[in-house]
Amino acid sequence: MIISENNKPSIVIFKKLMADTDNLLNADAKEREAYYCKRGGKLLEGDVYEAVKESAIGTPFDGTIQLVSGASFPDIVANKFYGVEVKSTEKNHWTSTGSSILESTRDANVERIYLTFGKLGKPVQFLSRPYEECMSDIAVTHYPRYKIDMRLKPGETIFDKMGISYDELRVMDNPVAPVSKYYKSKLKEGESLWWASENVEEDTTTPATVRLWTALALDDKEKYAVMGYVLFPEILRSGSNKKYNRYALWLATQKGIINTNIRDSFSAGGQVLMKTPSGLELKMPAAFGRIKKYHLMIIELLQDIDEEILKEYWQVDIIDKNRINQWCKLVAVEADSSIGYSTAYSVLSEIFGLDSRQKGKKLFQTNL
Repeated sequence: MIISENNKPSIVIFKKLMADTDNLLNADAKEREAYYCKRGGKLLEGDVYEAVKESAIGTPFDGTIQLVSGASFPDIVANKFYGVEVKSTEKNHWTSTGSSILESTRDANVERIYLTFGKLGKPVQFLSRPYEECMSDIAVTHYPRYKIDMRLKPGETIFDKMGISYDELRVMDNPVAPVSKYYKSKLKEGESLWWASENVEEDTTTPATVRLWTALALDDKEKYAVMGYVLFPEILRSGSNKKYNRYALWLATQKGIINTNIRDSFSAGGQVLMKTPSGLELKMPAAFGRIKKYHLMIIELLQDIDEEILKEYWQVDIIDKNRINQWCKLVAVEADSSIGYSTAYSVLSEIFGLDSRQKGKKLFQTNL
């Protein structure tokens, strides 16, 4: 980290300091291009430090610049108010992945940040701009990070797209919430925001490994199938080749599981005899037999899942106090085309009658 101890220079003076730093670095890069082509990371941070220190001679920053090791954000702190973050790419373009949107290591006193970017692909060049003017998008590694584009035009930043300023976003307790909301609004059919929900926390993880469904233990197959019934009622839809799409995306992106034959988990088995509350026996799709078999797990899940998660997956605005009844109605609506809403709801009512609401130990951990 580079720190300036002077607390008096104005933003105008600091802006000129950064322009002079760019000029000095670019002039040196013309003379020593091979040298800069091999720099990057901490090495380039040291180069920028030397350039800032030299550019500060004769200015209010003269003699106040320090280079400090560590993982603080930004890399340069001037007069406990201004900052400079150093980024680079080895390619011949002006884009790169930037810092985390959370900024958990940010110096609490820094209010205005510049980004000094080293384009280390020939021809080597340096450019500094206000930090928020260079953030074009959001990318995801282990946590959402800004994407840098040093050639952005006014009005093209990610903050312009989201309708929220950088300064508003950076002070939020959970900056992922508005980011995920924005990207969800852009999703097309068959797409899923795999890396975040509006309730995501910094330590939320995505699977480090990917597993095939066939490699799962039987208990795990049952658990994830039950979760599918609970979160995605459209699985009961008849005659649709898209009814497993959302479940397949969820299974892959949230659980790291690839199922190449999802249909067998839900629709195989032909028909089964089921009863209505009046005692009438009807032939129903085998999925209703599986719902009956796992009805206690379904009840447990419906009672335990966070309300906001259910709203998101069920695509509804309100979660009823009687979640079981609401879920039965959603399933019956989806099954309507093949067996009729009334028939489906009647059978589900029999399965989830009051006598079936047994209390007991947890059947499994949901970990949604």
